[in-house]
Amino acid sequence: MTYAADRLWEEVAYVAYYLHWAFESIVDLEHPVRRRLISEIGHIHTRLAE
Repeated sequence: MTYAADRLWEEVAYVAYYLHWAFESIVDLEHPVRRRLISEIGHIHTRLAE
């Protein structure tokens, strides 16, 4: 099963926006690692917004 291209782009854009990482660095991450980063960024963003 392949990962949906639209979802991958969304994840890459999210991480790039918040961490300012290069596209290649984000795409090279294993999916579980990328999802964990997204989760942690979301938690940080939520705490800062409170």
